[in-house]
Amino acid sequence: MVDRAVHAARQALRGPWGKLVIAQRASLLHKIAAGIEARFDDFVHAEVADTGKPIALASRLDVPRAAANFRIFADLIRNASLESFQTETADGKSALNYAIRKPLGVVGIIVPWNLPLLLLTWKVAPALACGNTVVVKPSEETPATATLLAEVMTAAGIPPGVYNVIHGFGPNSAGEFLTRHPDVSAVTFTGESTTGAAIMKTVAASVKPISFELGGKNAAIVFADCDFDETIKGISDAVFLNTGQVCLCAERLYVERPIFDKFVAALKQKAESLKLGSPLEQTTNLGPLISWQHREKVISYYRLAEKEGATRITGGSIPTFGNELDQGFYLQPTIYTGLPESARVVKEEIFGPLCHIAPFDSEEEAVAMANDTKYGLAASVWTQNLRRGHRISQQMNVGITWVNCWFLRDLRTPFGGAGLSGIGREGGIHSLNFYSELNNICIQL
Repeated sequence: MVDRAVHAARQALRGPWGKLVIAQRASLLHKIAAGIEARFDDFVHAEVADTGKPIALASRLDVPRAAANFRIFADLIRNASLESFQTETADGKSALNYAIRKPLGVVGIIVPWNLPLLLLTWKVAPALACGNTVVVKPSEETPATATLLAEVMTAAGIPPGVYNVIHGFGPNSAGEFLTRHPDVSAVTFTGESTTGAAIMKTVAASVKPISFELGGKNAAIVFADCDFDETIKGISDAVFLNTGQVCLCAERLYVERPIFDKFVAALKQKAESLKLGSPLEQTTNLGPLISWQHREKVISYYRLAEKEGATRITGGSIPTFGNELDQGFYLQPTIYTGLPESARVVKEEIFGPLCHIAPFDSEEEAVAMANDTKYGLAASVWTQNLRRGHRISQQMNVGITWVNCWFLRDLRTPFGGAGLSGIGREGGIHSLNFYSELNNICIQL
């Protein structure tokens, strides 16, 4: 199956797709965006059925962003510039150096289950914009929207073999076979850090380009001068959005001591006001986790927190509904305090609806605790002191820092992580450069 998909992608590079100019590819990407919007409800319901996320979230975030990904990269590739230099030579003459952009070839794309459509299109759109063909391996937990996108591709006029979907598992299955295939030119992956490390070992011998956006143990720093109500709202989203199953979620909160007790009480009230329920209800805030196995992992950290001596502020168990929802993989939104910075619950990525809150007394202490991690994906800083916001955000050892907001993205900006959180940057011109081979041409004049 993998070999057939890669062969089809290789053949497509030599066919009509490989002969299209940038304007033609950009036009097709706009048609794909329109096709997603034309089948908006189909994508929403497929995403909800696969992930269990609330329909209100899928309608607001996942599907609109999927269409936006194609539009932004269609426009970027039309307007992207490359460097050129006129070089003076030792003999008094000159040379002209200029770069051109070529596709890498066949790109292997492996995406996770938490934001399957959003992250799929985040990679497919720039890959196609640059003229590549792709072989996509969605998570075995969430296969539907990748397949539905294939129908939209066909309707938009994308030639056969340009977009290929393979289904299966990771190790010793479709995912591993894709990364090992000799005719795959590059691999991009979003998911767990351990899986990223395994892929690195696999592709090392062939020295393929890789782009990884991996796990995180993200921190939020809250100062006493913050806009308190806006901060509680923003932090609640940062902790509990998509039932905490977002790589950018904040699991570690550091709150300045003068407002610590007030903050803990307010976030407790906010967490307890969230509505767990059917993903098909518009009023549902928190849906189930992705699977029984993942809920077991997260609940094991709930038990570990108690063992490590945490104070449970709220949550900490499996809710009961008294109806068919009890068959779902729900967990209560949970808040802990009182753990030392060395605790496993503070150090390890959990990927569920929980956080730990600790007090701090100085900027230096807050920065030191926030940076005391092997991960480096995201952070947020909450303060009305503009100078402090700039000062602290520039000290964070992460790929993105938000000040007085969270999850606000401009798709033209660089996105990625440091440390165990990834390699490389995507977004805007950074995506175009990853999915391209830049060829410099030097002409002596």
